Amino acid sequence: MTKRYILFDLDGTITDSSEGITKSVQHALKKLGIEENDQAMLRRFIGPPLDESFEKFYGFDKEKALKAVDYYRERYSDKGIYENVLFDGIADMLEGLKSDGYIIALATCKPEIYVPTILKYFDIEQYFDIAVGSELEGGARRHKDDVINEVFNQIIKLNKADNAHITNASDTTNVSDTADILNDIKADSIMIGDRKDDILGAKASGIDSMGVRYGFAEEQELEIAGADYIVETVEDIRGKLKTL
Repeated sequence: MTKRYILFDLDGTITDSSEGITKSVQHALKKLGIEENDQAMLRRFIGPPLDESFEKFYGFDKEKALKAVDYYRERYSDKGIYENVLFDGIADMLEGLKSDGYIIALATCKPEIYVPTILKYFDIEQYFDIAVGSELEGGARRHKDDVINEVFNQIIKLNKADNAHITNASDTTNVSDTADILNDIKADSIMIGDRKDDILGAKASGIDSMGVRYGFAEEQELEIAGADYIVETVEDIRGKLKTL
């Protein structure tokens, strides 16, 4: 086992959240006078920060994009969050990885305020040693590489609890040791996700990536982003990890 730390995306990788997300985007757009029924367009909102997606796909300015996010969460927080299902085989796959001895982290750009509810709802919180989401609009942790770097910080804290000689990444008294620790963690880590944001975030953070085709990636999206590995099904993930 050459990889020790397995970082998973959430939407499109662990859960099929398309119904709740797309209907909540439709709700927000309708509030702003836009009828959108193109599911391909709506699925583009799965993964990246919402405000940036409203700006990119509909030309909203920042103020209007943030208003759209408010309308989105108006529906999502009460209803959309539960219009969501686990992909077949996810629980068995996670249980298998835990039995293999991996440290499993969730690294999602979904706001962290929603993460505990989702993991508990699907009864999978016990499989994750670390769970990190994004901060809300205005926060510093918005993109995938920001989320991954926070996972690294939490891995160091986790290891420090078990190994007194490992320092915290925020401890600047020994910069050389901290850099060595981070490099070791990166070499032992892999990000698994279904969108280019997962792959590009992994590259920006200096770790390997595995793209999954069963999620919401468009044709050739994972290849163009430069995924180090690509698998077709949930069941393929554990088998591929064993070969790395």
